[in-house]
Amino acid sequence: MPSEAPTGSAAAEAFKIGYISLGDSVPFVKLVSDGIKEAAADAGQELVFCDSQIDAAKALECARNLQVQGVDGVLNFQVFQDSSPEICAAYNSVPTIAIDIIQEPCQIAFMGANNREAGRMGGRAIGQYAKDTWDCDFTAYVSLESTAAGAANTDRMGGYREGFQEFCEIPEDKERVLDGADRTDPALEQMTNLLGALQGDRIVVVAINEDGILGAIGAANTLGRQDDLFYSGQGTDPSVWKEVACNPNYIASVAYFPERYGTLLIPNIVKALQGETIPEEIFTEHEVVTRDNIRTVYPDTPAC
Repeated sequence: MPSEAPTGSAAAEAFKIGYISLGDSVPFVKLVSDGIKEAAADAGQELVFCDSQIDAAKALECARNLQVQGVDGVLNFQVFQDSSPEICAAYNSVPTIAIDIIQEPCQIAFMGANNREAGRMGGRAIGQYAKDTWDCDFTAYVSLESTAAGAANTDRMGGYREGFQEFCEIPEDKERVLDGADRTDPALEQMTNLLGALQGDRIVVVAINEDGILGAIGAANTLGRQDDLFYSGQGTDPSVWKEVACNPNYIASVAYFPERYGTLLIPNIVKALQGETIPEEIFTEHEVVTRDNIRTVYPDTPAC
């Protein structure tokens, strides 16, 4: 049973809350994790942390560990949506807030990106650039995706297409979809292979996250094709601040403010565990970030 929280805690009761990280090696995720830890400490809650390391088997191990430790609720950020039923069962399907990836059947709420809208915002930004700069005469539209992320990928990358096509159509023969390109090394490899066969400039590259964009930038740099690729990413974590500010081909990113996730997650899981009703969807704010406003949004952006 949960115990009473210490005097002065933001919550009436203290609970044991499990948290499965997607993988703290990913800069965006590390910001989420650090924010959750800070918010839990501030609220007088006990947090049981486990890093799934972007691995379905390790996520299941994490779930079993949370069950052994008797957590009251879980914040679940594991990335493999099709593994969620097994993972939920492994920690006794206690009340769960899913982070960015749907975690059925134990999910009582989803917290994270408004994936469709965030994608649409990024798509509109680079679509308008393609319209204004090239009159929609581009070589290819390359979408760096992760079907393992399920609905998050479908919604975010579908939103990208919708936003881009508000300005420019995407002919079928110009679209390239690279799956599993949501991490820097796989994106680097896949983009290097693609660019070996794809000549020309005005290549639009959009991605489910900044890791994919960094891989694409690495491929362009390695091949001496820095001027050929134009980017729109998602997340705006510190790993890309300098690129957004200084790379003229980085057209726009969509900020998610992962460092603030904990301030939404911890109060809501505590409310749920106390028997209160919480929203089924808890969205972070989003903002289009470009070289023109990044130093206002993120004053610590490095100099060019």
